[in-house]
Amino acid sequence: MLSRLALTVLQPGFDGTTAPDWLRHALDQGLGGVVLFARNLPRRELVDQIRAANPDTIVAVDEEGGVVTRLEAREGSSFPGNRALGVVDDLALTERVGREIATMLAACDITLNYAPSVDVNANPANPVIGVRSFGPTASLVSRHGAAWIRGHQGAGVAACAKHFPGHGDTVTDSHLALPTVHASLDTLLERDIAPFEAAIAADVKAIMCGHLLIPALDPSGPATLSRTTLTGLLRDQLGFDGLLVTDAIEMRAVAALHSPGDIAVRALAAGADAICAGLVTEDELYALRDAIVAAVRSGELPEERLAEAAARVEALASWWTKHPRPAAPLGGPPVTPGEGEPAGTYAARAALEITGSTRLAAPPLVVEISPRHNQAVEPGTPTGLTVALAARLPGTDHLRVPLGAPLPTLDDRPVVLLVHDTARHEWVRQALSDLVTQRPDAIVVETGIPDHPIGATYIATHGLSRVGAEAVADWLTT
Repeated sequence: MLSRLALTVLQPGFDGTTAPDWLRHALDQGLGGVVLFARNLPRRELVDQIRAANPDTIVAVDEEGGVVTRLEAREGSSFPGNRALGVVDDLALTERVGREIATMLAACDITLNYAPSVDVNANPANPVIGVRSFGPTASLVSRHGAAWIRGHQGAGVAACAKHFPGHGDTVTDSHLALPTVHASLDTLLERDIAPFEAAIAADVKAIMCGHLLIPALDPSGPATLSRTTLTGLLRDQLGFDGLLVTDAIEMRAVAALHSPGDIAVRALAAGADAICAGLVTEDELYALRDAIVAAVRSGELPEERLAEAAARVEALASWWTKHPRPAAPLGGPPVTPGEGEPAGTYAARAALEITGSTRLAAPPLVVEISPRHNQAVEPGTPTGLTVALAARLPGTDHLRVPLGAPLPTLDDRPVVLLVHDTARHEWVRQALSDLVTQRPDAIVVETGIPDHPIGATYIATHGLSRVGAEAVADWLTT
């Protein structure tokens, strides 16, 4: 009985594009969840393999749209991401995007989406949130987070607001180290906690806690392991009674402090219900199970707390089973401008902010000056701009300038300089300035948080996506 309860609260990821035998065996034993990443090539056939072993398991993904996509990681997202939606500031459009993302997931029989991010991007130096946030104010994030959740869950897929209590005011990526939020309690409540209150009011089915040290709440350790934060604040004060899932426990913010088994036990004791382990082997999965069982037997983790957590996992699975889901993309009249086009396409076009009027009449050279995108982004997620321009102007060429590389000497072809989060990277800003000095007629495309306009034409997409690239290419070639 204890072993089954312990498996119920685990949500592991795995390697490969088919469900391995050991995972199927664990599912048959009661494994409560599985999380899919781009490396798994998420699709209906894979989910069917998982559900054949356990029809009631929770199948989860991170499908935020924009820069964080799992189902569309190879070609780029059909949705521009949260920042673009916040810039457009049309709640009906945001709700429609949430619904269309859920419809895509429902077609794959997915239960839970680890989205949306309702972090308030209050710190421009934030290396991991940025365009994943709806914007820099609590009001904007609260309104759009709630709208996105209503649309998403209305199509029968559970949403998960993240990263509680708020990852927006950090300068450290929790994939790499433990970030600290230095804000006062009053600021936290007014700015960072408010969007989670709005999400709870919108009946969000799940919340993900972030690996964050927040001294104003609990100076003793990360929020993931803090009973004061997860039970005292989220459960008792805010009244959330849905599924509380951890961010991936292999992230260095917590993995540098404790073993995986200790993290799982401490998180459950603090009030978490599901333990996300982004990539495990068979031995590692059962080691997590055994650590939980041992903690119950030793009295470190009360059995009733484990049973409560497992019951919340089962309640979410039951909600998904009973909630109707569309068999195909939802139709009906559009709720925003853009008659006859998908919500993501319209949103990407509406989010463009353009200074200047230069267009392209000949195939350009696209020069990409950008670092690796943040650790939440799957390696290889395409920018798409070169592909989009080449489809309209055959002969378009591409050159990438990594950190430390010498700048190219540009010829007389039209030049498009592609950057991401220039304001956060001095070397990108300097390289961009030097290339614009060399070619003042250059077009600059910023896919992250916009900096000061530079170049003959400056285009801010407010997100990295296929539809954003296509919107830019359409404007430049029309």
